[in-house]
Amino acid sequence: MKVQGNGRAKILTPAEISRLFDRGFVTARDRLLFAVTFYCACRISEALALTTQDIVGGVVTLRKATTKGKSATRTLPLHPMLAKFLLAYNPDAGFLFPGREGTKPLTRSQADLIFKEACCKRVRIKGASTHSMRRTALTNLSNAGVPLRVIMEISGHKNLSSLQRYLEVQPEQLVKALGILK
Repeated sequence: MKVQGNGRAKILTPAEISRLFDRGFVTARDRLLFAVTFYCACRISEALALTTQDIVGGVVTLRKATTKGKSATRTLPLHPMLAKFLLAYNPDAGFLFPGREGTKPLTRSQADLIFKEACCKRVRIKGASTHSMRRTALTNLSNAGVPLRVIMEISGHKNLSSLQRYLEVQPEQLVKALGILK
């Protein structure tokens, strides 16, 4: 759990995710921003760099130039919930999440403030950060039995050891796994 910027971002429960989208994020823009980080399992900086041209034809394109390591472009199908949030926001052409002047995107620090207001103040979730959305999405995929190679393709991780730092194992999973042994 993250405490004062230290540690790993909290994995959010389904109830916490619902509270964030129902009561935490107050604007369509904020809902879409964090829906992108969740439904694309991407970093906040990757979401902030998106333009309206990056979400076309039922596909989200995370461009190579905007990804960590700048090693590959990721193309992901548009999740139905993400499409719903996009329709509600209905952005103008240009940056999907423009800053004040409209010539640059929102900054990471602005996104951090939006998340802290929603998460910590409105719905009172402790230990979460903008990175919680990515960690939660990747952990949920793993828990659902999605092959690690597919998760790596979604997340953009190039090696398994990097991905494994994102995935959290719950005590119940250990009990269930050991219960399989006879």
